[in-house]
Amino acid sequence: MPVTVGEFIVQRLHEWGVRRIFGYPGDGINGLLGAMQKHTELLEFVQVRHEEMSAFMACGHAKFTGEVGICLATSGPGAIHLLNGLYDARMDHQPVVAIVGQSARFSMGGDYQQEVDLLSLFKDMARDYVQMVVEPAQARTVIDRALRIAQSERTVTCVILPKDIQEEEMQPMPREHGSVFTGHGALSSCAVPLEEDIRRAADILNAGQRVAMLVGAGALGATDEMIEVAERLGAGVAKALLGKAALPDDLPFVTGSIGVIGTRPSWDLMMNCDTLLMIGTSFPYSEFLPPEGQARGVQIDIDGRMVSLRYPTEINLIGDSAQTLRALLRYLNHKTGRAWREEIEAGVADWWKVLEERAHNEADPLNPQRVFWELSPRLPDNCILTTDSGSAATWFARDLRIRRGMMASVSGNLASMGSALPYAVAAKFAYPDRAVIAMAGDGAMQMNGNNVLMTVAKYWRQWSDPRLIVLVLNNGDLNFVTWEQRQAEMPQNQETQPLPDFSYARYAESLGLMGIELKSPDAVGSAWDQALRANRPVVIDAHTDPNVPAALPPQLPAEHLQAYYAALRKGDPEAVGVSRQLYQEIADAVATASL
Repeated sequence: MPVTVGEFIVQRLHEWGVRRIFGYPGDGINGLLGAMQKHTELLEFVQVRHEEMSAFMACGHAKFTGEVGICLATSGPGAIHLLNGLYDARMDHQPVVAIVGQSARFSMGGDYQQEVDLLSLFKDMARDYVQMVVEPAQARTVIDRALRIAQSERTVTCVILPKDIQEEEMQPMPREHGSVFTGHGALSSCAVPLEEDIRRAADILNAGQRVAMLVGAGALGATDEMIEVAERLGAGVAKALLGKAALPDDLPFVTGSIGVIGTRPSWDLMMNCDTLLMIGTSFPYSEFLPPEGQARGVQIDIDGRMVSLRYPTEINLIGDSAQTLRALLRYLNHKTGRAWREEIEAGVADWWKVLEERAHNEADPLNPQRVFWELSPRLPDNCILTTDSGSAATWFARDLRIRRGMMASVSGNLASMGSALPYAVAAKFAYPDRAVIAMAGDGAMQMNGNNVLMTVAKYWRQWSDPRLIVLVLNNGDLNFVTWEQRQAEMPQNQETQPLPDFSYARYAESLGLMGIELKSPDAVGSAWDQALRANRPVVIDAHTDPNVPAALPPQLPAEHLQAYYAALRKGDPEAVGVSRQLYQEIADAVATASL
């Protein structure tokens, strides 16, 4: 029976292993939507409230499953709306395919309604592959190449479908000069560097007396190998934000996150090491890495474009992290001297005491660190964590102890607001039997989180485990940016920073979800217990103190503190509260260091 181009695409996506598409309807993709309606057994359509959320969900699906994520949008404004979420996927090296509609072919070039030059619009974001299907027989080639390139290059590709072609009868590729016959075979990778390079890297690591490791998202599948390497070398291990789940935080030599929202042990590790092994990371802030010339460097990455980029490494091993580490282990010696490791572990133990003290400091009305600290021991096994950019990412990075089997992610290199909830929804569709916890600021909730809660309300009943918990840090302020302004010696800007008052708990209840309003530190633990026992998704509306420092670097640099106090002297409206919280944070660090 003849099939349309739209039906062929639905079938072809299924043959590639795609089972779910995130999108929003429009007449520019009606031919494809009609084909999906006819073949509901092949693809599930997840209807979002805004196309940007479909792109974030496709990215989240890719991050948590390793599969290609697919998002769908109509022509013109629908396609435009995808861009932010697609850039998020591209910058975090996630395989996503965007399928977008276009005006009918005979309309193009006539300034027709919703006609946008989509090839030009997407040519930066989808620079590895963006193509428009102009002939039915071409659909096979374009779909196959878009999926294969997204998967093999871990990137974003785009397929543009004019409205009229979707309903035309699919034609086979003619067997003649110029024809292209593509397939949908699975990819397998066995990327291991040359033996000679592995030995040279081992020589550098064996020679080091104070070895530091920095791991990122590219190391998520190499947990056991990294533990063995760290044990052999007596190394400490810091984690870039996207690599938080790469190693459990209950290992005493894991120093936690690195950077402005990182930990003091990670700073000490980098500033005192003589050898640096970087695995699957493009951590961007070089000031938190060893000064150039202090440490010899080895880097492992699947992408040769990303090595020796943040730190001038001597040996770069291009390959899969787990396979490369297994090859490297054959040549690594077990270091007998453990003074460096003991120093690292003592620093880690002291830092957890600092965080505990900070979490229990008084605040008005609630210390955000307390909310995360109380959640940490309650995290369900194998749960999935998502966090938004901003102050929520700070406490996520520092206060939550990831255990083996958990997954976690954030908008990394793009650092976009508004990713936590669509990531969480994608995680629930991929793993409906696992608890998912999303952490967001009130700015992100007002930007698009409230929008995504409507999608949660639409679909949650089909998840076998209904637990999707959303923590909202409700402090009435675009808090991380406020602290960045203070770091630039600017007092809080009353025109740009305060947010409208909104009850996230009552809004959740209006959608048929559970809402918990949290204002007292004594109620934090019971609020988490209640949410984790709930039989439906929950929004915890935590009224947190915006004056608790959200962007205080772990090493407490004097220039930052001077800038903060300069901003306060210029008339910051929260000067008293900020001064009190800064004093408590500094005092906790000093007191623990003197023990």
